[in-house]
Order: sequence, then C-alpha cells, then structure tokens
Amino acid sequence: MLRMRVPALLVLLFCFRGSAGPSPHFLQQPEDLVVLLGEEARLPCALGAYWGLVQWTKSGLALGGQRDLPGWSRYWISGNAANGQHDLHIRPVELEDEASYECQATQAGLRSRPAQLHVLVPPEAPQVLGGPSVSLVAGVPANLTCRSRGDARPTPELLWFRDGVLLDGTTFHQTLLKEGTPGSVESTLTLTPFSHDDGATFVCRARSQALPSGRDTAITLSLQYPPEVTLSASPHTVQEGEKVIFLCQATAQPPVTGYRWAKGGSPVLGARGPRLEVVADASFLTEPVSCEVSNAVGSANRSTALDVLFGPILQAKPEPVSVDVGEDASFSCAWRGNPLPRVTWTRRGGAQVLGSGATLRLPSVGPEDAGDYVCRAEPGLSGLGGGAAEARLTVNAPPVVTALHSAPAFLRGPARLQCLVFASPAPDAVVWSWDEGFLEAGSQGRFLVETFPAPESRGGLGPGLISVLHISGTQESDFSRSFNCSARNRLGEGGAQASLGRRASASFSEQKNLMRIPGSSDGSSSRGPEEEETGSREDRGPIVHTDHSDLVLEEEGTLETKDPTNGYYKVRGVSVSLSLGEAPGGGLFLPPPSPLGPPGTPTFYDFNPHLGMVPPCRLYRARAGYLTTPHPRAFTSYIKPTSFGPPDLAPGTPPFPCAAFPTPSHPRLQTHV
Repeated sequence: MLRMRVPALLVLLFCFRGSAGPSPHFLQQPEDLVVLLGEEARLPCALGAYWGLVQWTKSGLALGGQRDLPGWSRYWISGNAANGQHDLHIRPVELEDEASYECQATQAGLRSRPAQLHVLVPPEAPQVLGGPSVSLVAGVPANLTCRSRGDARPTPELLWFRDGVLLDGTTFHQTLLKEGTPGSVESTLTLTPFSHDDGATFVCRARSQALPSGRDTAITLSLQYPPEVTLSASPHTVQEGEKVIFLCQATAQPPVTGYRWAKGGSPVLGARGPRLEVVADASFLTEPVSCEVSNAVGSANRSTALDVLFGPILQAKPEPVSVDVGEDASFSCAWRGNPLPRVTWTRRGGAQVLGSGATLRLPSVGPEDAGDYVCRAEPGLSGLGGGAAEARLTVNAPPVVTALHSAPAFLRGPARLQCLVFASPAPDAVVWSWDEGFLEAGSQGRFLVETFPAPESRGGLGPGLISVLHISGTQESDFSRSFNCSARNRLGEGGAQASLGRRASASFSEQKNLMRIPGSSDGSSSRGPEEEETGSREDRGPIVHTDHSDLVLEEEGTLETKDPTNGYYKVRGVSVSLSLGEAPGGGLFLPPPSPLGPPGTPTFYDFNPHLGMVPPCRLYRARAGYLTTPHPRAFTSYIKPTSFGPPDLAPGTPPFPCAAFPTPSHPRLQTHV
C-alpha cells in the first residue's frame, strides 16, 4: 500500500511545484549529425525546469539512465545535470552507430525530436588494372580500368588525370560492381595512344564527401609504335641532271628492322638503308620518292617530290580542225615544264601573237582564217626544250574557182583551157559549159575534159583540183565564145570564165608528119611560134613525125592564176604546167630518145607506130564511188576523187599522153557540175 502511494505523492509534489514555477522544457535538442568512421560523435540535449530522470534512446532502444551508460562502452552522457545538460557522446564511431537518437525527460514526459547520425567511410586508394606500367600499341584504341573497393560511404567518384590535368568526363564512365555495396565501383577511360604518349602518367582518383581530397593511384604508359618517318631531300630545288641526296630518318619502338625506297610507286632496286642518292630529271617532279620504314609493330612511309627545273616538253599536239564558215574554231596543245612554259599561238609565216595559253579560240571564222596555226613554247631557264607544233584549220566554204591562163591556139588546131578549184569539202563535180553544151567528164565531139590534183594546195582551203578542157580542131566560134568552169559542194557554188586566145599563123612544120615539141632539152621551150618558124635550124625544138596534120603540140607556157575574189580567199599565183602528154606531177611524158641525127642536132621522134593504138593512160586514176551531181545540166553519174594512185601501165609499154585520145578502158578523174 505504501509503495503505491509514493509515486502518487511524487506526482502531486511535481504538480504542486509546477504550479508554483515554469514547466520542464528543452533548452537544446539534438540535430542530424554526419561523422567519419572512427571519429567522435556528440549529440547535445539541455532541459530547463527539470531535475528528474533523463535518458537517450537509439532507434527506440533506451540506453539507460546512468551517466556512464553501462553496457555501452563507447557511449556516455556528459554535462552538468543540475543545469539540465545531458549530451550523448560516441567514440570511436562505428558503422553500427548509424541510427536515430532521441533525448527523453522521462518524469516530465518530454521527448526531443529524433536526430539522425550518419557515419561516413572514406574510400580506399583505387586500383588500375595492369599498373603501375601499362603497355599499349600506338594507334590502337585501348581502355584503362580503375576500381574502388570497400565499404566507402557514400559511393566514391572516380576521376582521371593526365600529367595533373583533369580529363574530360566524356572519355570515361562509372559502373556499380555489386548491388548493395556502394563502395565498389569501376571507371573505364577510353583512349587511342600515339607515340608521343609514351611515358605519360595517368592518375585515377577516388573521392567522396568522406574524403574530398580523395585518394590517387598513378600508372605510366609504355607504348610500342611503328616507325615515325621524316624524309628530306638536299637540295630540294635542282636543275635537271644535278645530284640529289634523300635522307630517311625514323623513330620506332621496338627498333627499325628495314628500309624500302620507291619512285613513283616502283621500287628502287639496290637501295638500302636510310640514304639514297639520285640524278634528278623531269620525272622526279611528278613521280615522288618514298621511303618505307618497318619494325615489329608495323611500317610507315613518307614521300616527297623534287622541284626539278627543266625546259618545255610537248605533251599533246594540236589536232587539225575543220569547221564551216561562221562557226567557232579552237585548237589546244599541252606543254609541260618547270617553271610552267609560256605558250603562244601564231599563224604560220606570221609574227603576230594571236593568243596565249593552252587553247586558241577563233570565233566566227571565215575563209581568210584558213591555214596553219602554230603552238609555240619558249625554252626554259636552262635554254633547253621548247619548240613548236602546228595544226591546220580548214574552213568549209563554197568552192573557189580560178581560170588559169592558157596558151593561144591556132585555128583548126588543138587547144586547152584550164581552171583551178579549191574547196572544202571537196566539190561534188567540176563542169565546163559553153553556148551549146556542157561536159563534166570524158569526151563529147571535139571536147574532152580531164581533172587532176593540183600540184600544190592552199592551206585550209581544201584539196586543189585542175580541170582541163581539151578542144581538137578549133573553130572560129571557139575564139569568140566564153567557157565557164564551175564547181559546187554542200555549201555553195563557185565559177570562173575562160576564153580562148588565137594565134595568127600556123604552127605546122613544112615537113610532113613532123612537128616541134616545145620544152625539149635544148632550152627552146620559151620561144613563141613565130620565133620557131623564123629561127635557125639549131634553135628549133625536137620534131615529131605524125600522119595527123591537125595534131599540133603547142608551146609550153607558164599558166598564171587570176584571183576572182580579189584576195578574199588569198589565192596566190601558181605556176601550173599541164600540157598534152604531161604527167600529173608536172613532168612531161616524153618517149625514149631515138635520135635520128648526130648529137647536138634537133631530136626527132616518130609517132607513126603509136597512132593506131590507144595509148596507156599515165594520168592519176581516181579511187572513188559514184555520186549525184547538183548541177541541173550535169550527167547522172561521175567520179569524185578521194585519193589518187599511180598510173596503170602494162610492162614495156612506151609512155604516151592520154590527152589527145579517148581511153574507154581506164576511167579518169573527170568531173562536171
């Protein structure tokens, strides 16, 4: 009964006293605390107006009311109890001390707010796999791995440093190794090392709130790398023909095992070691010299091209160009040299520079632009090289026809009219026409037409043709009429008129069947017929027997050209000699010498054995097909020349001109328009 009354009396006493003064209250309550493992933790608690029992609880478990807290060797309560100070101490703090703590005034029914004690564990020094010296191969991507183990709280952060400089975090990543063990983490650094990284120091640092300065582990890179090559040439700029020394230097780990030299991709036979000596030429400018160095890891090479000075060398000639009138034309040529050569364009025979550079452009060309154009490169500094190349510009235009001067003829004797035709493209036909008729090829009554290639061409105006109209037994009307020589191609038509001149006296010799052949070796070809009749016997030309009193071989004369275009086509005067019995090349067909008299006397030839036969034709024969003539009065077929072959002669056949006879068995180049 007494025991039951004592607590009640105490309560009444407390109430009595409380009613007389302030009630118990907390002057200081514990706060959350973070402390390192092994250090001391202190949780404060102070009460006012309270002198009763005070105790601490750990996660709801009472530690006891005594100041030394028996059973808790690392725990105690400090402070002046009379003043209401009741602080809880823990030393050294262990992981198991991490809990929620409260200060309680039991007799007053007071409890402090809970205070959370956090125990931090510093990280241990991390481990780098493969350290302290990590062997890598230069140029090969690799990973460096750093691990932090233990019960570190909180989980540490792993950082990478190179030579004291923090690396970008994007180059590594961190992973948790085991669930529930926050201290075990791993960081991987990805890098591609190079030879200059050999000996570099990398540091992995583990740091956390428990140890802000962190703990470091360092490793050193030991690299193997293929050779690093440096190639030099001395001298680098040389004249063609000078000596040059190449030096190939290399650093490598492991050491160099071999050298290989090449030029333009082809091995240099016999070249070994780091030194090569050569004699420079133009090829070294475009074919570099390379040095390849090898070791156990790999190989590397370097190349260099020499600056070789040499004169211009022609690489591409200009090509002939054919265009129609009014179109643009261009030529191109290529020269190489060092320094780059200066290229100019001129016209052959002219000094005016028309352009420079690799290409010459001629806008809207006319016939006057036809000709040969020269691409020229000046010699180099050494005076070597250089030169010129040319190509022809052919301007396609209507034919240019020129009537050639013909020798006067005798009445009832043979006569000949000639015209010169230049055309590109080649004329479809050449036609002679007069009052009552026209003739393209072959013979018609007293008329015969033959066509020959001109002995020389006009540059750029196309191939030249000479068309000859032969007249046997001239009549009075032949000397008063005009004869027209015309030619046509796809671009148009051209023509010229010719007239027949008349000689006043006959040219027949008084001897029967004998006549003079002008142009003989005695130099009488320049005489006129009157001089031949009145001159001495010794001055006469060779006399030929003939039974045809109307056959007269006329004097060889120089044919003069007249330019119907007044210089527009720039047709120069040309001497053309195609007499009866004359070869296409300009040579006169003469029979073998059969002198009837002593040397020094005029030579006579007997034509009687040949008058009964058709002589073999020694004119050029045409190789061509049949084309359609555009002339409204032309025949339906003709032969267009494309090339000319040698004469068709039977073995042993004596030479004889075809001009005076029809030759049905041998087609000639005979044209009309």
